[in-house]
Amino acid sequence: MTKVRVAQLSCGPEYSGVQKEIDEAAAAVDAEIFYPDINLADIRRGSNEFGLDVRSADLKLAIARGKALVEGRVEADAVFIATCFRCAEAAIVRNELRRYIHENSRLPVVSYSFTERTTAGTLLTRMEALTTIARRRALLAREVQEGTTLGVDSGSSTTKAVVMIDNEIAGTGWLPTTAVMKSAQDVIARALDEAGVKMADVEAIGTTGYGRFLVGKEIKADLIQEELTVNSKGAVYLADTQHGPSTVIDIGGMDNKAISVQDGIPGSFTMGGICAGASGRFLEMTAKRLGVDITELGPLAMKGTSGNVPMNSYCIVFGTQSLVNALAAGSTPEDVAAAACHSVAEQVFEQQLQEVDIKEPVIMVGGTSLIQGLVRAMGDLLQSTVVVPHHSQYIGAVGSALLASGFIKGE
Repeated sequence: MTKVRVAQLSCGPEYSGVQKEIDEAAAAVDAEIFYPDINLADIRRGSNEFGLDVRSADLKLAIARGKALVEGRVEADAVFIATCFRCAEAAIVRNELRRYIHENSRLPVVSYSFTERTTAGTLLTRMEALTTIARRRALLAREVQEGTTLGVDSGSSTTKAVVMIDNEIAGTGWLPTTAVMKSAQDVIARALDEAGVKMADVEAIGTTGYGRFLVGKEIKADLIQEELTVNSKGAVYLADTQHGPSTVIDIGGMDNKAISVQDGIPGSFTMGGICAGASGRFLEMTAKRLGVDITELGPLAMKGTSGNVPMNSYCIVFGTQSLVNALAAGSTPEDVAAAACHSVAEQVFEQQLQEVDIKEPVIMVGGTSLIQGLVRAMGDLLQSTVVVPHHSQYIGAVGSALLASGFIKGE
């Protein structure tokens, strides 16, 4: 397999010790990191033409390298932009460079804000998605599922399985994730039973999610894929928006994903979050504190007003403290539920959605998309109607099953 050449535009990873982690993540997906060659005149011209008066020499270098890529003076398969999350100037340059490359070239690009504690594991999904877009653009352009395929999404909170037959969802299975393999085997059994088929009838299998490698190896999957590209395919398939632009938002149990999609292919994306306070985990804790099931949190929030309760979910500990204080002060469960939903949506809006180009339709997927109060809060912040397609909680499994059909023998 030919190595994917990933151009690195960065400031600081070599000084903070993060460069080793970047190189290891790239090596794990058979990619080659390189720095575009430019000269001093390019740096001076780049700074003047880009329109940002930056002080950092490394950021000036990153801008010049970005322009060289867009102008075709340096060849690359993908672009990785990395800066320290503590630097405001770097954050501006990182965001503007990502937008500039995305809008003016066909190069897949991902930006990342690192800390000194960054590990190769936290970078792996991003690198895997970046190289997948570069290598498998034809597969990602696939619009129709054919034959009988199985998709399994082994997530941090829940495990899902979907059986698809000739472009229709025939069976589904869903369970909380406990033991990774047992949860996968149980949901597969449920999906097969609902579809009325046996494992021997399945022609191709795809896996995604945190447990994708373990599950994929055990069930001999044809496709083992990170969730960024898989979720993009599943979202546009379910929302029937496979042509044109769209934005996919997935607020998960441990991290969040925001993906700008064009014709079913991710253009730019971001994932992560400062704290679990911006994830579905915080909403689960809120429901538990209110004494309701997570499925009841959405309707409860729809009856409340978020502005009546001050909420801090930037840290899950402080967010929980806000919950306790609000209830002790006499706030209603409805208002607390609405405030928790608004707080999570606000943090995703401020952290993730500032780094992707928001284009309608905006599609919310994953289990949290079934929480109506969260969907309403996101729509209010974006001032846009948010689409939640049927089967949105099975997004990764659907995308895996769809893409796996490209591996059916004879295709």
